[in-house]
Amino acid sequence: MDTTEKKVGESSVDIGKAGTAVKEGIIGSLKGISEIEAEIVTLVRSTVSNTLKATGTAAEESLALTKDVVKGAIQATEEVGTGLMLSAKNVAKGVVMGVSDVGGDVVTVAGQTIRGAVKGAAEIGADVSLVARRTVDGLIEATKEIGGNVEEVAKVAVEGAVEAAGHISNTALRAVKEVMLGVVEGVKDVLQAALPKPRETGASTPSTTPPSTGSGLEERPIRKGRTRTEP
Repeated sequence: MDTTEKKVGESSVDIGKAGTAVKEGIIGSLKGISEIEAEIVTLVRSTVSNTLKATGTAAEESLALTKDVVKGAIQATEEVGTGLMLSAKNVAKGVVMGVSDVGGDVVTVAGQTIRGAVKGAAEIGADVSLVARRTVDGLIEATKEIGGNVEEVAKVAVEGAVEAAGHISNTALRAVKEVMLGVVEGVKDVLQAALPKPRETGASTPSTTPPSTGSGLEERPIRKGRTRTEP
């Protein structure tokens, strides 16, 4: 009896150690992912801002650079074989911040970035809707951090994603529309800006006098919940 109890106790300790090991391992992995994400943002941001400083900040140059950066990120994921979901958000975030650093048009670049990401995802056979979602998340997150016009960026990003998906296939279009609705739902302050506003109907105060039926008779409420019809 004593031996059995001891073994059970030892097993419990071992299970506890296993749980702790998994917990620590996951935390370490997540910290590593966070560091990688931060590095991607920093790399893209510095590359974009430094390039624009050297060449100028014209809108055409910003758009050309955005296309090139997104293309480079997609090619990198092709060579590595994975990581597009991870890089999409952070590349988008870095682009917005880099353009903002030199006073560029963040809204216009946001639209170009999402179009490039969606097109690139389709070219390598990735999940277009997920890449679109991650990219828009990055655009919105970066815009919030730099104090930009979140509503306008969200609107342009959602419209750009839907437009780009429409050039790929009907299936891609439906999938992207669904995830874009999720994006807008998740950003309550841009809900009305990103989607068509529902038609507003003015609420009128109910009249105490029932509408005329056109029969020349009038219904008047009386006590005890009954209705008496009078000429």
